[in-house]
Order: sequence, then C-alpha cells, then structure tokens
Amino acid sequence: MNSSEQILVEKKDHIAWITFNREDRFNAFDYETFGALRDAVEEIGYDPTIGVIVLTGAGDKSFCAGGYLADLQDFDIGQARKLYNISQELFQTMRKVPQPIIAAVNGYAIGGGNEIVICSDLAIASEHAKFGQTGPKIGSSPIFGGNNLLAMSIGEKRAREVCMLCRQYTAQQAYDLGWINKVVPHSELKAEVQRWAEEILAKSPSYIEITKICSNVWWDSLTPTMEHAKQGMLRLAGGPEMTEGATAFMEKRAPDFNQFRK
Repeated sequence: MNSSEQILVEKKDHIAWITFNREDRFNAFDYETFGALRDAVEEIGYDPTIGVIVLTGAGDKSFCAGGYLADLQDFDIGQARKLYNISQELFQTMRKVPQPIIAAVNGYAIGGGNEIVICSDLAIASEHAKFGQTGPKIGSSPIFGGNNLLAMSIGEKRAREVCMLCRQYTAQQAYDLGWINKVVPHSELKAEVQRWAEEILAKSPSYIEITKICSNVWWDSLTPTMEHAKQGMLRLAGGPEMTEGATAFMEKRAPDFNQFRK
C-alpha cells in the first residue's frame, strides 16, 4: 500500500476528515504514513475553505495503535532519524495550522496514537476507546507529548504513571482525568464530532486561529525539551533494549528487560 492510500482525506461542508487507513494493522503508522499525514494536514492548512480538521481511524477497533513495531526489530540510527524527524514535523504542523484539529477516537489510541490525541486541539471518544502509552514496555519513550504535554491535562504524577507503567485507560477514565473532552456511544461518535465542528464553524475563523496559536504556549515551551529527548532516543535506536521490546511484542511474549540490569 502506497502512502497516499494509507491516509484518506474527505472535504465536506468546510470540514476535512482525515482517516488512518491501515485497519489491517490497527492503523499503526510508519514513516510513510506519518509523512502522508503531515503533508495532508499541511496542505489543508493552506485551504481557506476548511475551518476544522478531524482525525480518525478506519474500522471500529482502532484510532491509531502507534508505531508499527515490526519495523523496530531491525532498526538503525538512519531509520530513527527519518521516523523521529517526521513525527516531530507532523506534531508541529498539527499545532501550527490555523484550523482546530479534533481527534475522533473510535478505538485504541496507544503509543504514538495517543500522542496524536494529546497534540490535537480537542478529543471526542467512543465509549469503547482505550488510551495509553507503551514506550518503556516496548523499548521506547513518548517524547512528543506523553512525557511532557500530557501532564498539562492530567497532572504530573498521573502522566508519569501513564508513561512509566504503560497501562491502558478506558474512555471514561480518560475523560475523568481531563485527557479528552467527551465520551459518547460508539454509534454517535461521528455525529457528535460533526456537531462540535459546526459549533466551531459558526465562530470567526481569524479569531479561532489566534485562539489556537496563543493556546500553544505550553507546547512551544516544551519544543526544546523534545528536541533534546530526540537526540537521546537516536543514540538508543536499534539497541538491545529496543530490539528486545519490539521482538517480544511481535512474538507475543513478555520482554526480558531484567537482563539489562546486571
């Protein structure tokens, strides 16, 4: 599947719906997927007829299950630079386009998928959605939102719990923590997102843009920290702990990280 097929874009009534189209792997992303998503968001950002962007996943099970872990079993610093750079570019683009971005979370939002939710301006979830980070569990770390911006929504101690323990949280738990804006029955998700988008469209586009960009104050402050963290991640790319984590996941077994504590 080429990159243009991995991301579907539909523009209708001043709303752009962008769908992760890898249902066969729970909408997990790779370099090509994030590149296509970055390009799509950037292009829509230049379209004055679009007032709201909605991100969602194909199917009924997953919004985005994070990075495709099979790719991390044989990883190197060159691949890491490509993947981490495109991830950083995507999140920066999401934050800089004038249109508010709504995450319509139709299922699992895990790892990098959850960081997409964190980076979105608003998030509405199906009642059967699940949220969480997987970084240390699979030999990685959520440096583009999980380790930092999430704390602004749910508090520092809770964010450390999410990122260090790698548990999964229900949509209702996420709502109660302040992680997302609303939970609705699965069958009502698209209609509810449409209603929120229409409320935004009834407002001044110029002042919506100012409001969005001014609300980036914490994100902008965290950007240097993310860059420093990325450099550390590059030094670990393809190392034994990442390889063990990714391989264990693909083999459906528990990783043995204690071997690195000798």
